[in-house]
Amino acid sequence: MIDEAQRLVPETEVKRTVASQIDTLTGHLGEMAFAKFHFGNWKLHTIGANKGKEDFPDIEIKTSAFPFRENLNLLVREDYAQKRKPKFYVQIILDTKSSRASSIEAGTSAIICGFAVSDEVDSAPLRDFGSKFGSRGGYRCHYVPIIELHSIENLKV
Repeated sequence: MIDEAQRLVPETEVKRTVASQIDTLTGHLGEMAFAKFHFGNWKLHTIGANKGKEDFPDIEIKTSAFPFRENLNLLVREDYAQKRKPKFYVQIILDTKSSRASSIEAGTSAIICGFAVSDEVDSAPLRDFGSKFGSRGGYRCHYVPIIELHSIENLKV
């Protein structure tokens, strides 16, 4: 899975503010993890075919590579939330050993934390969470604590 996600990075990387060296890889792995959960097989989802659109019909996957803690948040960039309105945002955490990970190791757990609906994200507070490089991120994100997300088992599409 990691090798396939890495192979796709050059053709799918989005030119925007970069929060970490592995942003695109992290996003791909989140989509693959959700596809495995949703379809039973990550290969049934085509990464890149959805470029510029929701990751899955009505669903946007938000993935972070970070050591898992219950005080993490679903983050949605303010500019993204204004442009697109998927019905659901699903948060996945790739449980890395470090918040500054520069790669994803084989065996890393992908934790599907839950989901929020678009209106919940739009009404969530905004904050600049900064960059993993140690500076300001330069953009604000709506944030919803993962402990407040709806259980993924209740996602109805």
